[in-house]
Amino acid sequence: MFFLKRIKFHFRFDKQERNGIFFLILCIVLLQSVHFFVKNQNGDVKSQILFDEALQTQIDSLKQLALVNERPKLYPFNPNFITDFKGYTLGMSPQEIDRLFKFRETGKYVNSALEFQRVTHVSDSLLSLISPYFKFPEWTQKKTKTKASYVLSSKKKESSAVYGILDLNKATAEELMKVRGIGQKLSTRIIRFRDRLGGFLVNEQLYDVYGLDAQVVERIHERFQVLSPPEVKKININSASASEIAQLVYIKLAQAEKIVRHREANGPFSSLDEMMDMFNDSEEKINRIGLYLSFEEEQYRQ
Repeated sequence: MFFLKRIKFHFRFDKQERNGIFFLILCIVLLQSVHFFVKNQNGDVKSQILFDEALQTQIDSLKQLALVNERPKLYPFNPNFITDFKGYTLGMSPQEIDRLFKFRETGKYVNSALEFQRVTHVSDSLLSLISPYFKFPEWTQKKTKTKASYVLSSKKKESSAVYGILDLNKATAEELMKVRGIGQKLSTRIIRFRDRLGGFLVNEQLYDVYGLDAQVVERIHERFQVLSPPEVKKININSASASEIAQLVYIKLAQAEKIVRHREANGPFSSLDEMMDMFNDSEEKINRIGLYLSFEEEQYRQ
């Protein structure tokens, strides 16, 4: 009996204490309800995130498939200077590429899409795909004047022609200064650059003259063209030393040393495309550098 009385004593509360206990129980219930609600909400968010991840994985796989099937992105280029690799990526056959190379070895250039097809024999379907990216010098696009019409067969014709094209490799400083925008300084610079090259091989090399504006170059081409390109002894990039490579105007000694180190570490170069990372220039300028290089692997020295 005494024990039961002691227990009753512990559970005897006044009105204020009972209100406090009731309020505490109410707080506990509210907190449990909030916890249960937040937990369920987190579960819904997590399941939604898992669904989005699965959808993103599917999208990524479709993108990868599209990249595999996508053709290489094309940029404007001069078809006269395409390499074996460039021709392959365009969809040309080795025979079509060889026909272009043989044509270029004669010192001639294709100046239109139709002429390109006549030389290479590419199909009409392939021509329609790649010809929109052909980039020829501006003078070739003028219907009233073509390079062939300006080649004079005699000194008599040259003296009587008002706008006769002159040979850029034989132009004097005084003749160049007759072009608007060319003064004594620029004319001298053009001739010095021409002498360092040993003569211009292509008209586009004028763009490489320091300080010569593109619009001025176009005006020069209206009166001067490369009519007699010089014979060039090409540098074998797979056997030449760094100092020999640096003799080319376009390549500095530091670049030549980088080329030699890459060659010694990875083996000989097989095409100009493998050397793109060696230069920080445009593709057109690198193609002009390629005019002075050969890739004869049999002469490569280990």
